[in-house]
Amino acid sequence: MMDLVSVALVAVLLLLALSIYQVRVRRNFQWHKRCQLALGMVLGGVVVLFELDVRFVTDWQARAEASPYFERDAWSIVWWCLVVHLCCAIPTTCLWLLAVVQAMRRFPRPPRPGNYSRRHAFWGWLTATGTLLTALTGWLFYLLAFVAT
Repeated sequence: MMDLVSVALVAVLLLLALSIYQVRVRRNFQWHKRCQLALGMVLGGVVVLFELDVRFVTDWQARAEASPYFERDAWSIVWWCLVVHLCCAIPTTCLWLLAVVQAMRRFPRPPRPGNYSRRHAFWGWLTATGTLLTALTGWLFYLLAFVAT
């Protein structure tokens, strides 16, 4: 599951960039809305499945023991990377929820610019930045814990 999520993050970032392009350049608000809702639902489901896998199925620490950057019972670089990753991932999840819920509540149907557009753009860029940081820190953790030997 960890391997799959690490690879899937590339597709998530590409779709996120395409969605931003569609709304900013092409002004295709309906496509942006559909893409963001789909990404939000897929990411939500993947996060739940990923957490279930990491907590109850896969012993990630046993997999990471081959890494020279991991120590099970000490603060190694892998643990620090995990902490930094979680400091990005948890707030970004909350930002995704905030951005999507507020957009659904405040934009008309079909979507078009309005009074909430500026605030939505602010929260959207913050969420996109958080998503990028979550991916980068996740990949660093993945490389140090599971690829480095």
